[in-house]
Amino acid sequence: MTIVVTGGTRGIGFAIAEGLADAGEQIVLGYRSNEAAADAAVARLEALGATAVATPADVGTIEGAAALIARAAALGGPITGLVHSAAMIYPTTLLQADLALFTQAVQTNGLSLLYLVRAALPSMPRGGSIVFVSSAGARTSQARYGALGTGKALAESLMRYLAPELAPLGVRINAIAPGLMETDSVADMVGGQEAAERLFERAAKANPSGRLTSGRDCAALTRFLLSRDAEFIQGQVIHANGGAYVGG
Repeated sequence: MTIVVTGGTRGIGFAIAEGLADAGEQIVLGYRSNEAAADAAVARLEALGATAVATPADVGTIEGAAALIARAAALGGPITGLVHSAAMIYPTTLLQADLALFTQAVQTNGLSLLYLVRAALPSMPRGGSIVFVSSAGARTSQARYGALGTGKALAESLMRYLAPELAPLGVRINAIAPGLMETDSVADMVGGQEAAERLFERAAKANPSGRLTSGRDCAALTRFLLSRDAEFIQGQVIHANGGAYVGG
């Protein structure tokens, strides 16, 4: 049995993969280009006792998504779980965006969910589960987040349309929406590590629970949604944010 985690070598994706390391299934980590991070991620998961493989693929394209799933299926056994955490970080306003880059970002952050589901479904048995990593930015406007938020909003819409098609096949699809986490992508989004640190400090103080979202929060929620205990949860976006954005 295999679980595929896109964007699984860094950030939220890796935190989720790490939380699944003792699940007894083979974990396939999809990544775009950072081979050093991929090697480190595999080493970490194997140190925890998992069987892990990392494979490069651009899931923002139909061909790249299909290639990743084909490599996972070729390892043998069904694909019982698909966690889609890959994202293209392109901080921009909509009116100033390079439209070619914006289109690429929307494909990677949104349409890729459909690409992956279509590719994985022939190898996914009844009881299989798909989890998309969304964010509050899919529903609330945030500065320079348009390319990411628009894509994630599209993926959430796709999820709601896919849910009634997948349910008769015994396959579930849901999304998690973490609050702000300390990841490298945040620094890329806000213009550097110093700006990110200031943002983290402000956000932790403003959060009703007094802290940021952790990797453990994301991993625990994803693990539940992949499990049989969540067999009647379908087409939902579940926020793990300590109470932030509740009024938004």
